[in-house]
Amino acid sequence: MPVRRILCIATIGFAAVFFGAFLLLARMQTRFYILPREAALFRGEFLATSTPIIARDGDIGPQEKLPNPPKIVKAVYATNWTAGNPRLLKNLIDLIGRTELNAMVVDVKDYTGFVAYNTALELPKKYNAIELRIPQFNKLVKRLHDAGIYVIARIAVFEDQRLPLARNDLALIASSTGKLWRDNKGLLWLDTAAREVWDYNLSIAQEALDRGVDEVNFDYIRFASDGPTNDIRYPLWDEKTLKTKVLRDFFSYAREKLPSAKLSADLFGLVTVDTGGLGIGQSLLYALPYFDAIAPMVYPSHYYAGFHGFPNPAAHPYEVVRYSMESAFAQSIDYESAGAASASTTVEQFRVEHPAAVMRPWIQDFNLGALYGAKEVRAEIQALADAASSTARADLLGGWMLWNPSNRYTEGALLPE
Repeated sequence: MPVRRILCIATIGFAAVFFGAFLLLARMQTRFYILPREAALFRGEFLATSTPIIARDGDIGPQEKLPNPPKIVKAVYATNWTAGNPRLLKNLIDLIGRTELNAMVVDVKDYTGFVAYNTALELPKKYNAIELRIPQFNKLVKRLHDAGIYVIARIAVFEDQRLPLARNDLALIASSTGKLWRDNKGLLWLDTAAREVWDYNLSIAQEALDRGVDEVNFDYIRFASDGPTNDIRYPLWDEKTLKTKVLRDFFSYAREKLPSAKLSADLFGLVTVDTGGLGIGQSLLYALPYFDAIAPMVYPSHYYAGFHGFPNPAAHPYEVVRYSMESAFAQSIDYESAGAASASTTVEQFRVEHPAAVMRPWIQDFNLGALYGAKEVRAEIQALADAASSTARADLLGGWMLWNPSNRYTEGALLPE
């Protein structure tokens, strides 16, 4: 075969392989919305030389809060990539308009540590922690409010891939190497006891509220886990103060700094049945005094094999969610009966006006451990209602939030508008 023909065939073959790989990658990114930086994080790497992106022109001024916020919040989660993509955002807005949904949770600072909008805060700029995934944040809030959608800004607090790079003195250190400690996914964590970390995240929360979001949702409010935790050196935590006490101090501090704000807290689903702190410092009873809503992540797939007698809890969405939430409601009722005391005047006044945080759990709308379709997701929603009814305290259920990391939700599980 002539050399020229061989080279031609080889070139065509290479082009075909390259094009096929490109299509596959595009499909994967469309489905999961994982961009190169995210892919690097999942590989345990990080692009430490990123440069902050200057805000695009055309944003508008701060917005007012939604004038008629829903009492029962039914939300979907949107990554900041989704919220910044007009087509993907429209899909979610249309879904909310067609169904019983009335709220959207939007990442303003996710586990990567990047502030996703054109912040005016100096520290994210100083720490090279801005990536403009939502180019016109105020316009986003306005668009959602114009559609009658309650806007919740989600902030990942202690899992952060930017602040530890700039401030090693606030980050977890590996005793064995002296380098930044990483969990099993290669991700970095901050010291839960660091007041500067508290202030840094609360300043982002305050700015989001000032721009018109209706509520701030705190996630990753816990000590690190899922890695060589015995190798962690904490720069500030004395390792004597109970982890639950450290978290309770943060909860109280957040309420004192944001006394009139609507605040919610994401906790592991197991806090509904385990009051010992789970080794990460999370206690439902310690969170109840300081938030408007508590969001236990009662994803059945995240419970251990054998939970409540089920070899595979994911295959039993109704039973797992109902059992968990009946226990959570019981803790709430016990808390109210005990009349738990507060540590500050600000918090005491908040507790007078808010006798108990409502429960607004995250529920599963993704395939893990079992296939989840309309039947399974609706079973979780029904389980919430039945759990509240069984305790004769329907007022303690403040709604629910659907989680799917690809932001694709099962419309068949939702009631029409």
